[in-house]
Amino acid sequence: MTDFDARKLRSAFGRFMTGVTVVTSRTQDGTPVGFTANSFTSVSMDPPLLLVCPGRFLSSYRAFAGCERFAVSILAEGQQEAATVFASSKGDRFAQIAHSVDGHGVPLIDGAIAQFSCRTHSATEAGDHLVLIGEVTDFETGEGRGLGYADGAFFSLGLERAARDPSVRRNMCGVIPRYLDQVLLEPTDQGFRLPMIETPARMGLRDALAAHLADRRVAADLGPVYSVYEDQSGNTHYAWILADATAVEASSGLIPVPVADLPVTRFATAAMGRMMARYATEAATRDFTLYLGDAEHGDIHTYSERL
Repeated sequence: MTDFDARKLRSAFGRFMTGVTVVTSRTQDGTPVGFTANSFTSVSMDPPLLLVCPGRFLSSYRAFAGCERFAVSILAEGQQEAATVFASSKGDRFAQIAHSVDGHGVPLIDGAIAQFSCRTHSATEAGDHLVLIGEVTDFETGEGRGLGYADGAFFSLGLERAARDPSVRRNMCGVIPRYLDQVLLEPTDQGFRLPMIETPARMGLRDALAAHLADRRVAADLGPVYSVYEDQSGNTHYAWILADATAVEASSGLIPVPVADLPVTRFATAAMGRMMARYATEAATRDFTLYLGDAEHGDIHTYSERL
């Protein structure tokens, strides 16, 4: 057996961007079971086959290993709660998430952008997982975009695109770099501000930010978009991305400020101050949300951090 670092290997696998599904079935006594999976793929068109991989660690593993039928619901953006419940909840998962059943009584997640009802075609043990192949006997599709998953975090193409608005005159992109229990801030005459840059309309936000942080001698892993808004004039578009800093040199010019002190810290703009006060509250649980709006008013969207 190759002696890999398991955590590093999992991280390497996680670099592949996938969708998010909930796989469901019933036990022999009729109890509904389900789990969140990003190990899903189409296999064949004739016959119509798809593949999922339940792990041996699942409490429902035996149910899926011996099931005659199962279903797959591809989650839509905004369905992070369903993904989180079926990935981690220990209670009655189906009591927490809206669902219906297919013609064979197998649960389907309401609001999913695609639902597949399957007859088990084969089930093959493969290491610590089961390769479960199903023959599609019925399916439904809906409107919208799918929920994405990569690098241990959810993402949404729709929300990520909202972070780029080439129609405005200026696009400012910034990062909220957390380092241990502190956030790295830049001092200015008007108060502290977060590291930010102006980006050309067609330049990638993440690549630009990563290069900017590297130039400032800050090593960081970029996470999901945290806040997107326009200033009061409507001429400047701001996008802020979460980051976990792993190393920072003194030459960066950034000052570490404890997360607990952020609500009383003087920031260069009121909008930034409000954003960082929200961040301080959410950082305690790392259940971060996503703000979309303008500098004064907007909507908060649930945006769970991990699967």
